[in-house]
Amino acid sequence: MSWYYIEGILIQSCYTLLIVLGLSILTGYTGMFSFGHAGFVCIGAYVSVICTMALGLPFWLALLIAGLTSMALGTALGKITLGLKGDYFCIATLGVGEAIRLIFNNLNISINVGGTPFVLDGAKGIASIPLKTTFPVALVIVVVFLTATALLMNSKHGRNMLAVREDELAAQMSGINTFRSKMLAMSMSCLFAGIAGGMMAHYFGYLQPKMFLMTKSTEYTIMVIFGGMGSITGSVLGTVLLCALPELLRAVGDWRLVFYGLAVIIIMIVRPKGLMGGKELRLGVLFRKIAGLFSGKNNPPPDQKPPAPEEVSA
Repeated sequence: MSWYYIEGILIQSCYTLLIVLGLSILTGYTGMFSFGHAGFVCIGAYVSVICTMALGLPFWLALLIAGLTSMALGTALGKITLGLKGDYFCIATLGVGEAIRLIFNNLNISINVGGTPFVLDGAKGIASIPLKTTFPVALVIVVVFLTATALLMNSKHGRNMLAVREDELAAQMSGINTFRSKMLAMSMSCLFAGIAGGMMAHYFGYLQPKMFLMTKSTEYTIMVIFGGMGSITGSVLGTVLLCALPELLRAVGDWRLVFYGLAVIIIMIVRPKGLMGGKELRLGVLFRKIAGLFSGKNNPPPDQKPPAPEEVSA
């Protein structure tokens, strides 16, 4: 297995993780399931390509504009749909995601920019997109957004989102503006999706609307549940495993999708709350456990006092 092949899997894991992180904020922490998230990825992908190819903007600026565009659309959608409960919100997001895909499926643009033609040909999509998404670039972006997600979830806003997920009525009675918390989760989730879409477009070098079918939205949701609802560490583990598993099973041909599905079912039966079960893996605790294993000492933890010696009767 060559390094270029492994690097490709890592890049795909990076931009997919960005989508899953955003969806984890919306679904894992706030409790709102979205089955149309691929539509916001589609918006980010096409907007970023238009910025780089048609407008000649730098890649970083194109990603920012793509993310903000998806965020604006998600905010507008949130104002309309966040009042819906449960399945109704899922159906609304599913419809929006399919509508976005169908718009680009029927959209035709042909312009000449500085002597270079730019063609968006409906279902055929866009070809010859400049390859800007390298592994170092993808890794830097993911680290930045992982940090931002951790800071958000450990802030007052993150705690409010958790309260909304657990019991929206109780959160509202305690003084939390539940609508504002849900709007923040929706906006951040769409921002992440838009930037990830731009990364994906400039990695593959082409775009087609069929890359954003409803099945992609379902895969992203599975990754959130697989890793553990409300766990950033779980999102990372779930994304990396479910991105790498189909590639590792490629030797068995079309049967790899069967084994992929079975693996997901088995994990969900064994660990119904996901791999991490809503918990976080703290590096400090992990390093201390590893050090303890290699040292072979059974010293009590610092916060635990040793048992008192038994008294000896005269």
